[in-house]
Amino acid sequence: MDFGLTEDQILLKDTVHRFLEAECPTTRVRAIMESDDGHDQQLWQGLAELGMHGLIIPAEHGGAELEVLDLALIAEERGWAATPGPFLGSSMATAALLAADDQDAKSEWLPKLATGAAIPTFACGEKVGEWDADRLEATVEGDRLSGEKPLVPFAGVSDLLVVAARDSDGPGLWLVERGASGVEVTSIRGNDMTRRLDSVRFDGAPARKVAAGRAAIDRARDVGLVLIAADCYGGANRCLRMTADYAVTREQFGQVIGSFQGVKHQLANMATDLEPSLSLLWYTAHAMDHIQDKAARHAALAKAHLADLYDSTVRYAIELHGGIGFTWEFDLHLWFRRALFNRSYLGGSTYQRRRAAELGDW
Repeated sequence: MDFGLTEDQILLKDTVHRFLEAECPTTRVRAIMESDDGHDQQLWQGLAELGMHGLIIPAEHGGAELEVLDLALIAEERGWAATPGPFLGSSMATAALLAADDQDAKSEWLPKLATGAAIPTFACGEKVGEWDADRLEATVEGDRLSGEKPLVPFAGVSDLLVVAARDSDGPGLWLVERGASGVEVTSIRGNDMTRRLDSVRFDGAPARKVAAGRAAIDRARDVGLVLIAADCYGGANRCLRMTADYAVTREQFGQVIGSFQGVKHQLANMATDLEPSLSLLWYTAHAMDHIQDKAARHAALAKAHLADLYDSTVRYAIELHGGIGFTWEFDLHLWFRRALFNRSYLGGSTYQRRRAAELGDW
């Protein structure tokens, strides 16, 4: 059995890598993240022209009809390049809409999402970092949504909010369009400036129900966990590569620091910790479409493991760079801040391991 990527997947990954290398160097990353909304429509549209926004959307709606593994490969490359923009929230919202029941809503919105003509986001988490559909406090009466979502990715630039809330029948998903009455968006200045978060308050906002129950909510969240895990792997791999390159050029006491035993051991530990995690990532992404009864547990474990690994890798990288590694002008801080975001968003490692234990009937 072949556990590697297909030729098409390798080509997909390579295409995105080359595009981001050419179109989104760290100078552009910094320019975008320091802008007012943290979003570059030209970069977003360039990725759309490569078909990146429609990867998991069915062909009938203009997408490539691929799988979560393919989407994770894109997330890995975005993590490598520290690419800014609404990819995470958009991907979760797309996964939620695909798992919804309303076929008319799919026909209306999915073609727009596939071409990048519209940007969606997913509003799930609530106060105190709560991500469980059984504990939602946002409510819907009739077709009016009320409540607060404090951690919504790029709500300020999104055309469509896919909101997890509850009505008299329990949890479900509702669509709220940009500019709807009763919607107040407040930007949050977080650590990771490449992936903005907004606080959204709904006060009787008009909402369209597209899914009943928690299945679509859970699907979107689990896809998000896989994509964060993939971003972690890509970012950690970039930090390792930057540090290895630095170690063979930086001289101290008349020698390159890579010749020092302590530095070599640290680099070796980083590499041997990181490389085996790739199989966990790919297997988890594969499970989202092919082993769905176990996918939620695998997603929780992958996110927990890779977020911890990313955190430790980037910290070691900064230490091995010495004084320059601690300065804001040095690019390692881009990945350090992304590691902080990945560690907490959708629930920290302790939270995810507890979920994995519960899902495994421990």
